[in-house]
Amino acid sequence: METKNPEIELARNYALYTHRNIFLTGKAGTGKTTFLRHLQEESSKRMIVVAPTGVAAINAGGVTIHSFFQLAPGLFLPGKMVAGGDARNRFSFSKQKVNILRSLDLLVIDEISMVRADLLDAIDDVLRRYQKRDQPFGGVQLLLIGDLQQLAPVATEQEWPLLQEFYQTPYFFSSQALQQTDFVYIELHHVYRQQDNNFVNILNAVRDNQLTTQVMQVLNARYKPHYRPTDGEDWITLTTHNHQAAYINNQRMEELKTTPVTFTAKVTGEFPESSYPTDKELTLKVGAQVMFCKNDPSSAKAFYNGRIGRVETITQEKITVRCGNDRIEVGPLTWSNTKYTTDSATGTISEEIAGTFTQIPLRTAWAITIHKSQGLTFDHAIINAGRAFSHGQVYVALSRCRTLEGLVLATPITADLITSDPDVLHFNTYASEHIPTAESFLRDRRSFIEDILCRIFDFSALSMRLRFYERLASEHLSQLFPGYARMVAATASQVDSELMAVGVKFQQQIRQLSPLANSYSENTALRERVRKAMSYYATATARIFGDLFEQEIPEIDNVRAREQVTRELELLRTDFDEKMAVFIACMNDFSLTAYWDAKAKASMTEDTTPRKRSPRKRGEKSTSTRKTSSPASSTQGTKTDIGDIQNPDLYRRLLDWRKRVAVERHLPASYIMPLRTVIAITNTAPANLDELLDIPGVGPKTASEYGADLLALVRESLQA
Repeated sequence: METKNPEIELARNYALYTHRNIFLTGKAGTGKTTFLRHLQEESSKRMIVVAPTGVAAINAGGVTIHSFFQLAPGLFLPGKMVAGGDARNRFSFSKQKVNILRSLDLLVIDEISMVRADLLDAIDDVLRRYQKRDQPFGGVQLLLIGDLQQLAPVATEQEWPLLQEFYQTPYFFSSQALQQTDFVYIELHHVYRQQDNNFVNILNAVRDNQLTTQVMQVLNARYKPHYRPTDGEDWITLTTHNHQAAYINNQRMEELKTTPVTFTAKVTGEFPESSYPTDKELTLKVGAQVMFCKNDPSSAKAFYNGRIGRVETITQEKITVRCGNDRIEVGPLTWSNTKYTTDSATGTISEEIAGTFTQIPLRTAWAITIHKSQGLTFDHAIINAGRAFSHGQVYVALSRCRTLEGLVLATPITADLITSDPDVLHFNTYASEHIPTAESFLRDRRSFIEDILCRIFDFSALSMRLRFYERLASEHLSQLFPGYARMVAATASQVDSELMAVGVKFQQQIRQLSPLANSYSENTALRERVRKAMSYYATATARIFGDLFEQEIPEIDNVRAREQVTRELELLRTDFDEKMAVFIACMNDFSLTAYWDAKAKASMTEDTTPRKRSPRKRGEKSTSTRKTSSPASSTQGTKTDIGDIQNPDLYRRLLDWRKRVAVERHLPASYIMPLRTVIAITNTAPANLDELLDIPGVGPKTASEYGADLLALVRESLQA
């Protein structure tokens, strides 16, 4: 593909260096898929690629929307219950999936024309929850690729009455979340598939429903209702319905007198049947017309997805296919069903093979449906579009052909077959007002850097998380551990006064300095201020949070309260880690690469469920494996004392004893001895049975049953 294509360069720059949502469109054959492949290789952003169907996802090198976001089939009605389930589809994601969702920068949706509005809102719902921001799609950048003049989304007669309560149209652009966002519209104009300008103009007229009498005459001059290619000519028929294609293929296969041979695919792991690229039981005969359904992975590049040929020989291991003058031997090849995962070392999003499908990369190809032909290119095709039933079907069929001479119409093209959806026309008019320029890109790039810097020094989310934890500490810990609750409150006050308030003022400075140059690299004043701020905030943030993260959570008898407190502290620590990772990575100089790498690594928690912070014996090290070290954890010794406990060692011994007895008796620990009593014994350190009985909560039964053990623990601790 030409590297100087201005629209492709503009789309590349917007995807790599801005946060604007992008709708990338273009006629068939303008290089949208090739652009996506290059972007995947080049982008430093954490990105994933999804598509509405299994075949489209495999072609795009991604996964299906439903599988990645774990969305149930059916409708997504905002705020409504659907089919007995929550419309929000709250499935349990794996820790790998949560890591990806929490740190995702760019979501690419290929074949967006087939994505229904409610499906896009379902994606928005998931991203908002895991990105933790009250922004459309959780603040994740969208790159939407597709052509609205091609295949449309499907909304059945039963579905649309329910959907239209929420959506003006079934198309993606009616998504409630998308309508809250701003986007740029980039259209690719140069057609790579067809070289004949006259044919390109005809296709454009069909696409835009601007058929003239002359265009209709030229097209229908290709109408040959009884045309049947001579043997050896590689013509394929494109039909509107599956049963039409199946009938043609079965009929032509029956006409062959050669022996049928069946190849059985090998399927491993997870590979949905709907995504099979060819038949699992593939039956072929010598003389059968076939189409390659995969690009040749070898250096020979002898075949490509969509190349037509004829079976010449068949053995147990391979098939020979004649394509013009080329004689191609092909054996089984493997398709991979990928899933996204995160690299534990770098935090980058990578693809992992979930399952494989191994089969001869061929399918019988006297005929296929127009729907399955999307994305393919043919030298010779017979178009049977007389029963076209959806917007864009005729255009998709005609645009598969390289030349007008390689096209034959089995049914005539009539005006009623080529329809324009007024909703699409209206959207295209609106979208055309959002075409960016090189100058607007410079502004958007500068704004992108400005927004990232302001986000780095915005402590409002961290403060909100800490204030919630402060309320939990006050509710569940202040009575028995007032010192701990006071420490949390003091930390929250320091965050507000020393971090958040100062951060607001620094954000104002960023916005004042940002317009002084077109790019951040040229803005020396801003770079110097940011460098100093990174160093200042790294030190201040670590100092303020040091006590909170070095001290253990005191014991709480109430199981639910303990789980909630533990989880909230873990979430607070995750937010803190991300801040510290960015500050440390950008101390010398801020760059987008350093920023994204730091965020990615900080997101790599060991588990998405909170770890139980169990009390430790004196001298033991924490088993917590945080991925980001900070000055708070690297320059201070581990604090083991709990402020409200006079003898931490005895306290831990008593808790261990209580837990052991509870396990033996299959009872909650609080039934063995309330935490209040454990603390009283710890702070009193009774020397004999009488002193033990003076402690509230220790009655004759407790003293008789556990007295000897308790006094022994006191003696052992005092002698340690």
